[in-house]
Amino acid sequence: MPSTPIRLPAEYLQTPSSARVWNYWLGGKDNYEVDRAAGDAVAASYPQIVTLARQSRQFLARAVRVLAGALGVHQFLDVGTGLPTMLNTHEVAQAVLPDARVVYVDNDPIVLAHARSLLTNTTPEGVTAYIDADVHDPETIIADARNILNFDEPIAVMFLGILGYVPDLGEAKSIVTRVLDAVAPGSYLLVRDNTDSGDSVREAADRYAESGVDPYHLRTVEQLHEFFTGLEMVEPGLVPVERWRPDGTDVGTVAEHTGDHGGLGRKP
Repeated sequence: MPSTPIRLPAEYLQTPSSARVWNYWLGGKDNYEVDRAAGDAVAASYPQIVTLARQSRQFLARAVRVLAGALGVHQFLDVGTGLPTMLNTHEVAQAVLPDARVVYVDNDPIVLAHARSLLTNTTPEGVTAYIDADVHDPETIIADARNILNFDEPIAVMFLGILGYVPDLGEAKSIVTRVLDAVAPGSYLLVRDNTDSGDSVREAADRYAESGVDPYHLRTVEQLHEFFTGLEMVEPGLVPVERWRPDGTDVGTVAEHTGDHGGLGRKP
C-alpha cells in the first residue's frame, strides 16, 4: 500500500473505474464496493473473466521476458498500465535487464497516485517513469516519452487491454500507427485484447458498460490482426494468450480459453 493515504474525490467512490475493476479481478485490494459490484455483474454473465485477467497478466510477464531476454529490448512504453498489482512491466524487465527503462502511461488520477507510490526501480541501473496522458492523444505520449526513452533505439510499445476502450477501430489503428511511426526500426508492438467470442462475452460487455465503467468494445481476431499490418510477427503470432509461449510448467495442461488474444510484432 502507498505510504501516505490517497485522497479521492467523492465521485471515485460512487462510479466504478475500469482500472479498479481489473484490480479486483486480479485479486488486488485497491478497489471499492462499487468496483466489486461491477466486477461481479460481469462475472455473472462471464465467469471466465477472473481467469482472463490472470492469464493476461501471465502473458504480459512472458512477453516482457522474451523482449528483454531473447530479443534484447531495453526500453518499454506501457500504454494504459492500470493499477499496480503483481508482475508489473518494470519488475519483469529489470529482472532480466537491470538497466531496462520503463515508461508507464495512464490518465486515471488514482492509477498515477498508486503508481508513483508503488512502482519504483528494482535495480540501481533501471529507470521507471510515468506519463499522465490519454490513449487518444498519442502525440503527447510520444513527446513526453522522448524525455525518458531513446527513440533512436528499439522500444517495445505495449497496448494491453486498452485498445478496446477506443470505440472506433479506425481511430485505434491510427493511434497504434502514430506511435509506431515515431519509434526506431527494430521496435516491437505488443497487443492484447479480449475478442467477440460468443453471446456470454457480449452480454458481459453490456453489463460492464451498464455499470458506469467506460464501455469496452469487443473486436474480432481478424480486426486485431489489423494492428500488426506491416510488422513481422514473432512466433507463435496472434493467438489465445494462454497459447503464447506457455511456461514449461504449463506443458501437459490445457488452460481455459477465455477469448483473450495477444501477439507481438517487429517493426522492420
